[in-house]
Amino acid sequence: MNANREPITIDRLRTAHAKRKREIRARLREFRHVWQTADDHRLWEEMVYCIFTAGASARMGLKSVEALRPLLASGEQREMTKALVKAGAHRFPNARPAYVIVTRDYLHETCSMRLRDRLRAFRDPSERRDWLACDPQIKGLGYKEASHFLRNIGLKGYGILDKHIVRCLHELNIIDSPKPPTTRGRYLETEQKMREFAAQANIDFDELDLLLWSIKTGEILK
Repeated sequence: MNANREPITIDRLRTAHAKRKREIRARLREFRHVWQTADDHRLWEEMVYCIFTAGASARMGLKSVEALRPLLASGEQREMTKALVKAGAHRFPNARPAYVIVTRDYLHETCSMRLRDRLRAFRDPSERRDWLACDPQIKGLGYKEASHFLRNIGLKGYGILDKHIVRCLHELNIIDSPKPPTTRGRYLETEQKMREFAAQANIDFDELDLLLWSIKTGEILK
């Protein structure tokens, strides 16, 4: 697929969904499989991926995780920075490992790194995301990447409102601004408008998120 910079229309959206829905649904099944089968170390790896994707790119996040995989459980910050620099993996090779260390230490202290149990303890999906996005000891996520993490481990109903998604929503006249939301209230408002549009368009909300991203980037990644 090639990225498309042309403004999106509802007709183009429906055409793209018909063409890509099998691939999108397959990717969503992969995410669900993570929740069904993955251990806590894998869930931690997915969180680290999102820490490195924030303010960067999905591919940069993937490359960073590949470089750091042997260090994720107990590696030190200096080791992580060295590995990132060697691999040319990330543009913030000092700051992001610091986020990882602070978050890892906090998760060890508060839930013994039992991420699955900690996430399951939330009855309200919004509270689950609020914890990830707002706890000061969980570094580098925010609402977009908290949503990204939860979606990537197979939990449904979270909108990943990055610049590509928000631009699409603006072009479809669903929201007034093409700028990603920067507050909780604005994020939830934009997400709700996207949810309502998905229902009107008769496209599954989680499918719509991947669909819009793929239209702008040309890829269906994670």
